[in-house]
Amino acid sequence: MRASTHSLTDVDEACDVLRRHFYAIDANVLAWPAEWTATFAVAGSPAVTIGDLSFGVDVRIFSGELDAYHVNMPLTGRLTSHQGSDEPHRADTGHAAVYQPVGDTTVDSWDGDCRILAVKISRRDLENQLASMLETPVRGPLDLSPLLDVTHGPGATWARLTRMIAADTGLPGGLTAHPVVGARLRESMITGLLLATGHRYRDQLDRQRPSLAAPGAIRRVVDAMRAQPGRPFTVADLAEIAGVGVRSLQQSFHRYAGMPPMSYLRQLRLGLVHDDLREAPPGTTVAQIAYRYGFTHAGRFAAAYRERYGEAPIDTLRR
Repeated sequence: MRASTHSLTDVDEACDVLRRHFYAIDANVLAWPAEWTATFAVAGSPAVTIGDLSFGVDVRIFSGELDAYHVNMPLTGRLTSHQGSDEPHRADTGHAAVYQPVGDTTVDSWDGDCRILAVKISRRDLENQLASMLETPVRGPLDLSPLLDVTHGPGATWARLTRMIAADTGLPGGLTAHPVVGARLRESMITGLLLATGHRYRDQLDRQRPSLAAPGAIRRVVDAMRAQPGRPFTVADLAEIAGVGVRSLQQSFHRYAGMPPMSYLRQLRLGLVHDDLREAPPGTTVAQIAYRYGFTHAGRFAAAYRERYGEAPIDTLRR
């Protein structure tokens, strides 16, 4: 990642920069000073976008659903925001604002003297990272806590890491631009946020054994599922990959994943279908995507999808 910098004195131009790097927004100026300048430094990748942002004038920002996880961490000043019908939350130098992928988002007031580090994290990358850490599929959105204490504990560590990465993106030859190191740093940001903020999987994460504690047989099966999610596996196929008997495989999956191996595979496939439906080009059908991941019975697939995501797959595709 390498930061692009902008110095602007036009509200429309400032909004265009934020739209290009973050989300579709509209801004209302709350109080005009005699002079003002917006300064933005933004670096991005498909997984993580980070911006050092100062609008320079009191504004109210309107946005729809973000379709990403997002954190606004004030370095100076404060901002107040809310999502959907939730009560507004005030973020300051001690507390960062955390946003979900769903729910219309409004920054009710972003003070002119408030400089923030804005971190946008791909929904797919964050939820897949959590699934990898737990070694089981997860259901999103994760309902992250709306405020993150950055004064002590894991929140403070995550804030220091974020500030370091943001600063490095502005340096010639910084390691964040290195393809390997940069990817590891972005992964650390995603993992750190999952461990620093509250969500419904947090207790499970805290109890999770290190992945090396899981039997190698389970890891081999999970790797095979992720490598070929559309392959028509049977339990016998998976037991052969694991190098154990069917009964032993079933017992091990219940112990380490909390579900049978075929249920794990179905949840993995549903997550991949959901991602592809959200990103499908015009002309794509639900049946094409479902079949790609091994769902051959349309009725059973639609019922399982609705149970997990609360809507029909065609509704996800249309949206």
